[in-house]
Amino acid sequence: MTDTVPTTVASRFALRSTAGRLRLVALAEALSWVGLLVGMYFKYLGEPRTEIGVKIFGPIHGGVFIAFVVAAALAAVAFRWTVRTCLLALLASIVPLASVMFIIWADRTGKLGPRRDGADSSRPAGVAATTP
Repeated sequence: MTDTVPTTVASRFALRSTAGRLRLVALAEALSWVGLLVGMYFKYLGEPRTEIGVKIFGPIHGGVFIAFVVAAALAAVAFRWTVRTCLLALLASIVPLASVMFIIWADRTGKLGPRRDGADSSRPAGVAATTP
Protein backbone atom coordinates (compact mmCIF):
# COMPACT_ATOMS: atom_id res chain seq x y z
CA MET A 1 0.00 0.00 0.00
CA THR A 2 1.33 3.43 -0.91
CA ASP A 3 1.25 6.64 1.08
CA THR A 4 0.64 8.84 -1.94
CA VAL A 5 -2.39 11.08 -1.84
CA PRO A 6 -4.54 10.87 -4.96
CA THR A 7 -4.68 14.14 -6.85
CA THR A 8 -7.49 15.44 -8.97
CA VAL A 9 -7.13 17.44 -12.14
CA ALA A 10 -8.48 20.47 -10.32
CA SER A 11 -5.83 20.21 -7.59
CA ARG A 12 -3.04 19.92 -10.19
CA PHE A 13 -4.08 23.32 -11.62
CA ALA A 14 -4.89 24.99 -8.27
CA LEU A 15 -4.23 28.71 -8.47
CA ARG A 16 -3.20 28.74 -4.80
CA SER A 17 0.11 27.08 -5.60
CA THR A 18 2.98 28.33 -7.71
CA ALA A 19 3.15 24.99 -9.53
CA GLY A 20 -0.59 25.04 -10.23
CA ARG A 21 -0.42 28.54 -11.68
CA LEU A 22 2.51 27.54 -13.90
CA ARG A 23 0.64 24.43 -15.11
CA LEU A 24 -2.47 26.46 -15.93
CA VAL A 25 -0.57 29.21 -17.74
CA ALA A 26 1.48 26.60 -19.67
CA LEU A 27 -1.72 24.97 -20.89
CA ALA A 28 -3.17 28.36 -21.87
CA GLU A 29 0.09 29.22 -23.65
CA ALA A 30 -0.04 26.00 -25.68
CA LEU A 31 -3.70 26.56 -26.61
CA SER A 32 -3.02 30.15 -27.65
CA TRP A 33 -0.13 28.87 -29.81
CA VAL A 34 -2.52 26.48 -31.55
CA GLY A 35 -4.99 29.31 -32.17
CA LEU A 36 -2.23 31.53 -33.54
CA LEU A 37 -0.90 28.77 -35.81
CA VAL A 38 -4.41 28.14 -37.20
CA GLY A 39 -4.81 31.88 -37.70
CA MET A 40 -1.49 32.05 -39.56
CA TYR A 41 -2.55 29.14 -41.76
CA PHE A 42 -5.66 31.02 -42.86
CA LYS A 43 -3.72 34.26 -43.27
CA TYR A 44 -1.07 32.80 -45.60
CA LEU A 45 -2.36 29.50 -47.05
CA GLY A 46 -6.05 28.93 -46.38
CA GLU A 47 -9.12 29.75 -48.40
CA PRO A 48 -10.51 32.27 -47.86
CA ARG A 49 -7.44 34.21 -46.81
CA THR A 50 -8.21 36.22 -43.73
CA GLU A 51 -6.25 37.89 -40.94
CA ILE A 52 -8.96 37.59 -38.30
CA GLY A 53 -7.33 34.58 -36.57
CA VAL A 54 -4.02 36.39 -36.20
CA LYS A 55 -5.75 39.57 -35.04
CA ILE A 56 -7.58 37.60 -32.34
CA PHE A 57 -4.97 35.08 -31.21
CA GLY A 58 -1.88 37.29 -31.67
CA PRO A 59 -2.56 39.56 -28.69
CA ILE A 60 -3.97 36.67 -26.65
CA HIS A 61 -0.82 34.63 -27.21
CA GLY A 62 1.38 37.65 -26.48
CA GLY A 63 -0.27 38.18 -23.11
CA VAL A 64 -0.23 34.50 -22.17
CA PHE A 65 3.42 34.25 -23.30
CA ILE A 66 4.36 37.02 -20.88
CA ALA A 67 2.28 35.37 -18.14
CA PHE A 68 4.15 32.09 -18.72
CA VAL A 69 7.55 33.79 -18.46
CA VAL A 70 6.47 35.52 -15.22
CA ALA A 71 5.00 32.29 -13.80
CA ALA A 72 8.17 30.40 -14.72
CA ALA A 73 10.31 33.08 -13.03
CA LEU A 74 8.19 32.82 -9.87
CA ALA A 75 8.47 29.03 -9.96
CA ALA A 76 12.22 29.28 -10.48
CA VAL A 77 12.53 31.32 -7.29
CA ALA A 78 10.05 29.21 -5.30
CA PHE A 79 11.58 25.86 -6.27
CA ARG A 80 15.20 27.05 -6.55
CA TRP A 81 15.67 25.92 -10.13
CA THR A 82 19.11 25.70 -11.65
CA VAL A 83 20.10 27.97 -14.53
CA ARG A 84 19.62 25.00 -16.87
CA THR A 85 16.01 24.51 -15.75
CA CYS A 86 15.31 28.24 -16.11
CA LEU A 87 16.71 28.23 -19.65
CA LEU A 88 14.61 25.18 -20.52
CA ALA A 89 11.49 26.98 -19.28
CA LEU A 90 12.32 30.03 -21.39
CA LEU A 91 12.99 27.86 -24.44
CA ALA A 92 9.68 26.08 -23.83
CA SER A 93 7.90 29.43 -23.99
CA ILE A 94 9.21 30.01 -27.52
CA VAL A 95 8.80 26.61 -29.19
CA PRO A 96 5.16 25.84 -30.09
CA LEU A 97 3.51 23.49 -27.55
CA ALA A 98 6.80 22.99 -25.68
CA SER A 99 5.39 24.59 -22.53
CA VAL A 100 3.24 21.50 -21.95
CA MET A 101 6.22 19.21 -22.57
CA PHE A 102 8.25 21.27 -20.09
CA ILE A 103 5.53 20.93 -17.42
CA ILE A 104 5.36 17.16 -17.93
CA TRP A 105 9.16 16.94 -17.61
CA ALA A 106 9.21 19.25 -14.58
CA ASP A 107 6.53 17.18 -12.84
CA ARG A 108 8.33 13.90 -13.53
CA THR A 109 11.68 15.21 -12.31
CA GLY A 110 10.35 16.95 -9.20
CA LYS A 111 11.07 20.49 -10.40
CA LEU A 112 7.57 21.57 -9.32
CA GLY A 113 7.73 20.14 -5.82
CA PRO A 114 7.69 16.59 -4.50
CA ARG A 115 7.12 13.94 -7.12
CA ARG A 116 3.68 12.33 -7.19
CA ASP A 117 5.13 8.83 -6.83
CA GLY A 118 6.96 9.85 -3.65
CA ALA A 119 10.40 9.16 -5.13
CA ASP A 120 13.34 11.36 -4.23
CA SER A 121 14.02 13.59 -7.24
CA SER A 122 17.65 14.17 -6.17
CA ARG A 123 18.58 10.58 -7.11
CA PRO A 124 18.29 9.00 -10.55
CA ALA A 125 15.46 6.52 -10.96
CA GLY A 126 16.34 3.05 -9.74
CA VAL A 127 19.05 4.21 -7.31
CA ALA A 128 18.17 3.25 -3.74
CA ALA A 129 18.87 5.50 -0.79
CA THR A 130 21.69 4.39 1.48
CA THR A 131 21.58 4.74 5.23
CA PRO A 132 24.73 5.19 7.28
